[in-house]
Amino acid sequence: MRDTPTADGRPAASDATLLLCFSHLRWDFVYQRPQHLLGRAARHFQVLFLEEPVAREGATPMLELHALPNGVTVGVPILPPGLDEQAAAGAQRQLLDDWLAPHRGRPRVHWYYTPMALAFSGHLRADLTVYDCMDELSAFRGAPPRLLDLERELFRRADLVFTGGASLYEAKRGRHAAVHCFPSSIDAHHFRQARDGAAAPPGDQLGIPGRKLGFFGVIDERLDTDLVAAVADLRPDWQLVMVGPVVKIDPATLPRRPNIHWLGGRTYEQLPGYLSGWDLGLMPFALNEATRFISPTKTPEFLAAGVPVVSTPIADVVRPYGEGGLVEIAAGAEETVAKAEALLARPRGPWLGQVDAFLSGISWDKTWDGMHGLMRAGLAPRVAMPGPRPGIGTFDWLVVGAGFAGSVLAERLARERGEKVLVVDRRPHVAGNAYDRHDAAGVLMHQYGPHIFHTNSQAVFDYLSRFTSWRPYEHRVLASVDGMLLPIPINLDTVNRLYGLDLTSGELEDFFAARAEKVAEVRTSEDVVVGRVGRDLYEKFFRGYTRKQWGVDPSELDKSVTARVPTRTNRDDRYFGDSHQYMPAEGYTRMFERMLDHPNIKVMLQTDYREVRDMVPHRRLVFTGPVDEYFDFRFGKLPYRSLRFEHVTLDKEWHQPVAVVNYPQDQDHTRVTEYKHLTGQAHPKTSLTYEYPSDAGDPYYPVPRPENAALYKRYEALADATPDVWFVGRLATYRYYNMDQVVAQALSTFARIQEALPLDAARPAGVPRLAAALKAIPLPEAAPARRPAPAKAPLRTAAGK
Repeated sequence: MRDTPTADGRPAASDATLLLCFSHLRWDFVYQRPQHLLGRAARHFQVLFLEEPVAREGATPMLELHALPNGVTVGVPILPPGLDEQAAAGAQRQLLDDWLAPHRGRPRVHWYYTPMALAFSGHLRADLTVYDCMDELSAFRGAPPRLLDLERELFRRADLVFTGGASLYEAKRGRHAAVHCFPSSIDAHHFRQARDGAAAPPGDQLGIPGRKLGFFGVIDERLDTDLVAAVADLRPDWQLVMVGPVVKIDPATLPRRPNIHWLGGRTYEQLPGYLSGWDLGLMPFALNEATRFISPTKTPEFLAAGVPVVSTPIADVVRPYGEGGLVEIAAGAEETVAKAEALLARPRGPWLGQVDAFLSGISWDKTWDGMHGLMRAGLAPRVAMPGPRPGIGTFDWLVVGAGFAGSVLAERLARERGEKVLVVDRRPHVAGNAYDRHDAAGVLMHQYGPHIFHTNSQAVFDYLSRFTSWRPYEHRVLASVDGMLLPIPINLDTVNRLYGLDLTSGELEDFFAARAEKVAEVRTSEDVVVGRVGRDLYEKFFRGYTRKQWGVDPSELDKSVTARVPTRTNRDDRYFGDSHQYMPAEGYTRMFERMLDHPNIKVMLQTDYREVRDMVPHRRLVFTGPVDEYFDFRFGKLPYRSLRFEHVTLDKEWHQPVAVVNYPQDQDHTRVTEYKHLTGQAHPKTSLTYEYPSDAGDPYYPVPRPENAALYKRYEALADATPDVWFVGRLATYRYYNMDQVVAQALSTFARIQEALPLDAARPAGVPRLAAALKAIPLPEAAPARRPAPAKAPLRTAAGK
């Protein structure tokens, strides 16, 4: 049990490396893998074991700390009840930051058992990140919808991934470059007490007569309770002793028989006493998604106790225990009883010899030593700071930004040129503004507002098709005007419904011409619209929306803003007319993950490039961030518009008839997006995003005004004169691009890199070429990527650039 909470609990400042363990399991719940490993880790690290929060009436957020004799400190966040997911994560983040405040600058290891902990720890940087994947948590009953998204993120951050069994290893090995299998192990001395007579028999078991077949462990959906009942019915003279806490299932649903004894949870110290009185062990696991990848720690524990075992055919029990003759495998009650009867009649001596020979090769000490060796190898070069980080490596390219521009160029440089690329991004994810994720309800949504892919470029479409399959989708938008939902862009139906008319296409052309205002020179966004459809439609559909979106009147904006929106005289209500209109079938994030999945690419998230550019040796840089920021705002800040997103989930299947509804009139928000229209996902709930433009926040849209263009020209001149840096993308070239245009710009930039920087070595055989196709990709009417000034390419290090 835990010691009394300490007064402070914070360890004294020292040079020891901190190890923060983020666990979904409580230390006192069941003594298993985390306790064995973290107890040993405490010999080398200062260990804080963070549990999931506990709700306590009247509490203010606090971190309750318990110092254990083995050197581990257990931290339990205490929160007031009723907090939603976001508020609970924010409270835990603050508690963690407060605890860490006295230890800034100390080396730190983050050890994760649950990806869900990224919700409150993802802002922290670690010298080494370990994911000890002991279960496939996504298959468990009640698994959070966001778990898979966060696990993808954890794989991207992790330096080392350990798996708790061979099945998990096979499932995860392709998702990370450093996955290591460390199956369930054994503290043989502890369980041998049951065999040697050193464990005291527990009183509640002494009164159970006859042969006893026992199970110990968590009793949840992974246990086949029907099988337990059937075995008890087939052999009423056998006593089935079930030791363990009941979780996630109703205890009232457990089978009740005179010969089934549900004893509840017991401590690790008590287990040998129970095992000493059992004639056989049972592992009656259900065969379902929750047990597909389990590697039961109790298997070697039964063996060390000298208790023969019958198990259902769990993959990591069949191999090696079943195939090695150490455990009997049975499917169904009749076979379980038959195998149990055979074991009861078998002499144990030869079997125990096999058991001891097998167990001599495994132990938790050996498991920890193997893990610790890998950690030392990964940690040692990172702790030696400042200066270049040899643990990271030397790179040909440092790419700043993991959105479309940066990811496309990283992929091309790594795959086509065989060069080593480090991609860094401030955010905790790849995909830039196109990042999508499953929200708390399990609905796939776009974190930064809707992203709809459309292009006329076959080359761009073919390139992205390497990393995703597609879902056909033609985007339609309605505008809420005068109490009606009307098609936008304006078309024949828009005008007829708005004015109660019955015009034909030809008559609509005359209608527009009669209302259009003569504009001597089309210079502004207002000029574009009133010169085409007149003042009334401009006021109803464009002026209010544009003023909200850009913070200025359309008469002060460049004509390019409204020129992007067509006006039609037919009934075509599609928002875009491109030849390719699709959505990535598995979402944008998965597409980016595939794009960056190359052995020559390393990704560092939540990393400001300024923190690493002088530590990580690299020859050249691709910069996709704001160009004024790169030059430390030498001439002042370039104006951008930002967005605030309000994400809501509704307990109904649908909210609006199309994916996006614009609000050009009185509302504060500009539009509402319902994502299931985009993704095609079937779900009983629906998720929406309300968008509120603002001047504050992340930069999204360069503001197209003449004075801003003039200011950019000054930064453009600096970019042109900067050697070995390529400026690419919307922010780096201060122009608004659609997604396909950014991809086209990045691909064309790569083609120019190929021409400007020919490789010295011969190209490896079989590497495809895209250069000829890329040269033909048309770019929008905008500045191309800024090509750096000619220069040699010295290796950039902390000592010189």
